[in-house]
Amino acid sequence: MTRSPRATAVAEAVRTGRSSARAETEAALARIAAGNPALNAFVTVDADRALAEAESVDRRLAAGDLPALAGVPVAVKDTIWVAGRRVTQGSRLFADFHAPADAIAVERLRAAGAVILGMANSSEFACKGVTTNPLFGPTRHPQDPSLTPGGSSGGPAVAVAGGLVPLALGTDAGGSSRRPPAHVGAVGFKPSFGAIPYGPGFPEPFTGIAVMAPIAADVADAALLFEALCGPDPRDPDSVAIAPADIRPLERLTVAFSPRFGLEAPVDEDVRLAVESTVEALERAGVHIVRRDPPWPAGVTETALMPLQHAGLAALYGDAFRRDPALFDPDIAAQIDRGLTLTGAEVAAAQLLGVEVARALAGFFAEADLLVGPTTPCVAWPLDRLGPETIGGQTVPPRAHAVFTPLFNHARVPAISLPCGLGRDGLPVGVQVVAPRGLDRRVLRFAAHIETVLAAGGQGQPG
Repeated sequence: MTRSPRATAVAEAVRTGRSSARAETEAALARIAAGNPALNAFVTVDADRALAEAESVDRRLAAGDLPALAGVPVAVKDTIWVAGRRVTQGSRLFADFHAPADAIAVERLRAAGAVILGMANSSEFACKGVTTNPLFGPTRHPQDPSLTPGGSSGGPAVAVAGGLVPLALGTDAGGSSRRPPAHVGAVGFKPSFGAIPYGPGFPEPFTGIAVMAPIAADVADAALLFEALCGPDPRDPDSVAIAPADIRPLERLTVAFSPRFGLEAPVDEDVRLAVESTVEALERAGVHIVRRDPPWPAGVTETALMPLQHAGLAALYGDAFRRDPALFDPDIAAQIDRGLTLTGAEVAAAQLLGVEVARALAGFFAEADLLVGPTTPCVAWPLDRLGPETIGGQTVPPRAHAVFTPLFNHARVPAISLPCGLGRDGLPVGVQVVAPRGLDRRVLRFAAHIETVLAAGGQGQPG
């Protein structure tokens, strides 16, 4: 399979006239035709529309415009509105839905000169930790088709890691655009809540924490996409400006390392070794590391917060579920059914716990500039399972693979996952970097430093 060039290289080649948006689009379409049947990363591709968009970008360049993402092919998660495109959320309820408008982030993609190739696979309503749904079936891991990339942004992550496109735009309300990149060896960046405007689009089951999330092959490309998309917009009342780049020397930052992020959660030995090796390499490179766990409120687990998702799904789709439960993915149906039984007090308790999580992490960051730990406690697992049956030698429930990402959504802080080595069977492991809300550029800068340190030591990016 021909690998996609990096987004920074594509944009530079197109801006300088060494390539064209049309040529880059044609090359990406050829990669998709060759590679996507085995991966099922893209669920719809509109070649004619993509080529027309590319020709429009080339006309802009001829007129003297030099957009930041000139000619860069992009995959968009099949939950994000792209005007005129079929956008389904992986649901039979929306099998024939065509978006009436662009999401603000998609508007900004176009303004930056990117070319949207098509829609990438997601679990139904982006509410499942593996990427499969009733309409399109499963997305497969690019290294081993018998494995899942995780979810819910498995399609966008595999589109990048599988070499089909340089960039993808996912969403993240609990780790959906960090865990799949970790499993396939890509970079997934969850910005601060509000850093990239959200909507117009489908209502979110998990309100107040979902973000648009750049996915790329390296940190520079993720940063390139983030800078093209961030900044407030009056149509999104939650959108905010973020802090300028932190120019302090990296050795002056206090970086907290927490092997389990302060949670009682098992971690596989190969993941533990890869993450600790990364931290040791950073220490040798002069980074000030302290061993410190976040002081979470008592009783905090993803399970304690999940009533918010279940109640949200029930509010949005409960009537359709009552009419015909068979319309839904069985795992999503079970969540809706659970949501219909919840009391108001149970939902309010989960909301209050989310507020406590945010306050606890804010207090933690009064004494640390960054927090580092694993993205997931395990590598990828077989496609036909919701999660691995064991982690760290312990029998675990299906969502145990997702334990290290959701709390950072509830805290509304930026978090990035990047490759930090290989685990069993040569499968990628991800390290996660977290910072206070609004300090997105600090996260990106430090993640780029991790890449540099790992590259010098022969670790990091697989392949």
